[in-house]
Amino acid sequence: MTAATPTAEDAGSFRDDMKVISLIGTAHFFSHFYILLLAPLFPILKDAFGVSYVQLGLILTVANAATGVSQIPFGYLVDRVGAKWILIGGLAAHGLAFVLIGLTGNYWAMLACMVLAGAANGVYHPADYAILSASVSEKRMGRGFSLHTFTGFAGFAAVPMTIVWLAQEFGWQAGVTACGAAGMVAALALVVFGRSLKHAPGSDKRKKKGGDDKGAGAGGSIMLNPAILMCLMFFLLLALSSGGINNFLVSALNRVHGTPVDSANLGLTFYLVGSSLGILLGGVIADRTTNHNRVAACCFLATAVAVMIVGTVALPIWALVTLMALQGLTHGIIMPSRDMIVRSVTPAGSMGKVFGFVSTGFSLGGIVAPLMFGFLLDRGEPALVFYVIAGFMVVSLLTVFTVGGKKATA
Repeated sequence: MTAATPTAEDAGSFRDDMKVISLIGTAHFFSHFYILLLAPLFPILKDAFGVSYVQLGLILTVANAATGVSQIPFGYLVDRVGAKWILIGGLAAHGLAFVLIGLTGNYWAMLACMVLAGAANGVYHPADYAILSASVSEKRMGRGFSLHTFTGFAGFAAVPMTIVWLAQEFGWQAGVTACGAAGMVAALALVVFGRSLKHAPGSDKRKKKGGDDKGAGAGGSIMLNPAILMCLMFFLLLALSSGGINNFLVSALNRVHGTPVDSANLGLTFYLVGSSLGILLGGVIADRTTNHNRVAACCFLATAVAVMIVGTVALPIWALVTLMALQGLTHGIIMPSRDMIVRSVTPAGSMGKVFGFVSTGFSLGGIVAPLMFGFLLDRGEPALVFYVIAGFMVVSLLTVFTVGGKKATA
């Protein structure tokens, strides 16, 4: 049997899919870039402002609280009026918030600006997933989600070395201002090139194909479905573990093993690069299996073991970056399976509100994690940072096995 020759329609579909994913990925890159932008500067900001780690953690808590408040309303708005301009406006506002942070250079002004940044961050998941689910071909949906998540983690990976270099060369205020301006330029680019972002209310591909749309107009009742609530818990636990690694790995390594800040940032960078590559691999896996919960569970367990080793053993730099890269790889594989699990239990026409709702788990975790891990550091217990992160990953195993395969209904 010979392979079928690709048709012009197939080629056109591939080009259309890649254009949509590229545009959405640009916005998602900056979402994650801004989430992590201030954390590598904590050792610098602590001295500059004369504050504690808990007070620095409060900056992230405020942002995540604002995201948690805004995300669900944005989800409903996306399902009602469409996603394109909501996404563009959110990206522009997100960049503006960091321009203002850089220009003011004051702790309390930074705290206020992070409210704007957090509210703007509430746009991305409802708008991105609604556009992807409505626009990308079903046969490439897993890889579409993985590429979307990859661009976000690429934003994470770009932060540590970028902002540390900018801070060293030009000062932290100029560095943050420049990073904020870049997001505003990206928003303008989406205005110019965003004609293909055509999500409109009721445009989910499954609905067009006659799929089940029960619950599409169910309002808040769909959020109380056990499968959706378990996805919320999944996102919460993932945020608690990821928040510990992304925001406090550098400080914890420095305190527990005496790892220099630049070496710890290198380890974080390798973790984030490994996560990005793992996401791409996870997308291929997600398109080839329906056992998304098993994939996620195995990777959670492997990542938890790696975290324990990093926290317990003072590793040479080559071993640290290698283990962090492998840890990132297994962690990244989880992400496309995570998104496919949520999509599998979401009725057609409800992508915006459901992803907006379950993504508040990230915000809830982001509210708790900075204060909790900052408290552990201030109390002189940096090793506990690693043990608590590993514990959250183990508990996550229960959620992925509980939610798997349960279709939500209104």
